[in-house]
Amino acid sequence: MLFFNSTQILAQQKKTAKNTSDLSYLTDSTVLSKSDYLLRLGKVFETINQVEVTTSSFYLLEPIAGHLKQDEAAIALMKKRLSQGDRTLNVQNLQMYQTLLDELENNNVRCLADLQGYEKKLNSLKTQILGLRKDTVLMKIFRTDSLKRMFKTEFVELGKKRIVMDSLIKSNTSLINSLQARTSANIINIRELTYTAGNQLSSVSIKAFSKERRYLWESVDKPANKKVGFQRFMESEQQISTYYFEYTQGTRFLLLLLGFAFFFWVYFNFKSLKQRDRLESVKGLNLVFIRPKPYLATVIFILTLAPVFDLLAPALYIESIHVLLALSITALFFKRLPRDIFYKWCIFVVLLIFPVILRSLGMPARYQRWLLIIFSTASLVYGLYSYKILKAKAVKYRLLKSVGIIYIIFNALAIICNLFGRFTLTQIFYSSAVSSLLHAISLIVIAGMITEAFLLQIKSSRIRKNYPEHFDWETVVKSLRGLLGIGVFLIWLTLLLVNLNIFDGLYTLLVSIFTEKRKIGTLVFTLWGIALFLMIIWVANFLQKYIAYFFGDTGDDSLDDNKGERSKLIVTKLVLLIGGFLLAVAASGLPIDKITVVLGALGVGIGLGLQNIVSNFVSGIILIFDKTVRIGDVVEISDKKGKVKEIGIRASTLLTDDGAEIIIPNGAILSNNIINWTLTNNQMRAVIEFSVGNPFQREEITELIKGVIISHDNVFTGKEPKVIIVPKNKTSSAIKVYFWCKDISMSENTKSSINSIIFDELEVKGIEIL
Repeated sequence: MLFFNSTQILAQQKKTAKNTSDLSYLTDSTVLSKSDYLLRLGKVFETINQVEVTTSSFYLLEPIAGHLKQDEAAIALMKKRLSQGDRTLNVQNLQMYQTLLDELENNNVRCLADLQGYEKKLNSLKTQILGLRKDTVLMKIFRTDSLKRMFKTEFVELGKKRIVMDSLIKSNTSLINSLQARTSANIINIRELTYTAGNQLSSVSIKAFSKERRYLWESVDKPANKKVGFQRFMESEQQISTYYFEYTQGTRFLLLLLGFAFFFWVYFNFKSLKQRDRLESVKGLNLVFIRPKPYLATVIFILTLAPVFDLLAPALYIESIHVLLALSITALFFKRLPRDIFYKWCIFVVLLIFPVILRSLGMPARYQRWLLIIFSTASLVYGLYSYKILKAKAVKYRLLKSVGIIYIIFNALAIICNLFGRFTLTQIFYSSAVSSLLHAISLIVIAGMITEAFLLQIKSSRIRKNYPEHFDWETVVKSLRGLLGIGVFLIWLTLLLVNLNIFDGLYTLLVSIFTEKRKIGTLVFTLWGIALFLMIIWVANFLQKYIAYFFGDTGDDSLDDNKGERSKLIVTKLVLLIGGFLLAVAASGLPIDKITVVLGALGVGIGLGLQNIVSNFVSGIILIFDKTVRIGDVVEISDKKGKVKEIGIRASTLLTDDGAEIIIPNGAILSNNIINWTLTNNQMRAVIEFSVGNPFQREEITELIKGVIISHDNVFTGKEPKVIIVPKNKTSSAIKVYFWCKDISMSENTKSSINSIIFDELEVKGIEIL
């Protein structure tokens, strides 16, 4: 028992020693090696280097600082102008200020967002650096002298990088905070100025209907104000205009692109005709506005549309555009109008330009009022006289007659308002009168230029593709006139509302009405979504209707050799229609699940009564892609025969030899047997029958008839003609002649010509024709 205990104690001691040995091994393993310390120091280097990499990506800080400096100057200038309550400020100026303030606010909001992003990145780095301080191993390295001596080289390099890191963090933090403060201050000032401008705009609009100045017949004791203050006003106005153009550049860039596109469109087509020595072919189009080098037309195009792309632009800019536009149109009219009409136009140009020049000279308001009385009276007399001439000559442009009435009324209102001291309304009515007439004439000129460019496109395309040059261009002009008339009226009306300073309020009202969400059951929609849907569908339909004109195809019957081109155009039309519908659905904002419900309801409608419509639509698609029937083919469908003039989505049109147009639903075409005489070629077998008196030499007559047939230009010689002679009785025989015509459209003329020649030849031979 005692031995057992001692043996047990010995075993326990050995076990304890073994456990002690194991613990010693574990304790040794926790001792960090040099490589472990270097790994931790590498982490420090990596974090410090990340600071330099991240701060180098803050490339927008310098541009933001430059933008803020410019923004602060513009804000200070507008604050000075708005705080003075200057009487020279009008509604148009204040609306321009609001537009500029909106652009400034958007710019500063974007700058603030960029700065906040940089600040977030910088704070993330700071958090990583602070996290290094919690690493016990790193703290041990920095506090233990032996480790400091061991990693002396790394510590020296680390010290240098730390100085750079501290400098980068401090400088960037300071700069970002400074820029954020400036940006926030700008946003506050901009919103205050927007509020001030809105109040002044309301007050100016109200004061415009009240007595702003003395009645014109009242005497004034004090002398007129000098123009020194006006000079300062002009300088500040020019500075603000400069800021406006710097902040709003996108729309004018698009305008320039449109102008260059118009120039190269016209220039390319004229150049194409010149290269083929066919410039004389455009004389029949009666081109008035465009020339082979359309520099002046392009300038008028850009100047006319410039106010549309800057509806709330500075008054100085708009007035300059009007002056340049009037002078450009004068140069265009110089050799294109009769002398008497040209001189009347020059009178209007003087009435437009001189008030602008006198106002730019800084004349006091009292003198401006007297001058405006003179010009308004002259304009009223000019308007009455011109309208009388327009009415007598029955001018075809209805817009000119309407504008003439508005011109007369506005000039009369300008005179009345000027007499009774409503100076703001005087300026509005007079400028609206002359600008509305200028815009109407310039827009009519643009419509004429676009129409002529379109005709030139058709002519050059037909010549490039060797189509017949002549086409019914008057029909094309008639088709374009309606569309261009709508566009001209809408643009003119928009510019008139802008000049009357009621466009902004009307636009805001319409936007609120059209963007308001409405609900019918579970369907949520907006009027704008519906309008956009209909507009895209209309545009797609317009494009598929007139896209062929760009390729020289006006739908005339003379193009018998362009079946492939017309088939491609049909496919293009189909793509435009389907693509337009899908785009319209996407732009309308209607939920897909709701559209599925509508399609389900449409399916029910198809089952109840729209089978024929859908059948014709699908049949039209099959005809387009199957190409069993193409435009220009001569076909027989049931008891109808004619040339295929058009393949539409619902129905197709056959043109008979008598000139009648037969409209056949596409479903009926596919449901009947189709005889296509020109599916693979234009050849057609013709038959001539006649009788002759006996006797005669059969071989001689056969060779004579074949010779006549082969000598004709429209006979296909690849297939030998056949002459069959059948005796009828002792005194006569029947002759049948079979031959192939190259062009089926000329088969009747060919038969008649060959028949006549055969008869003449037989008569010379002395053979009697019965």
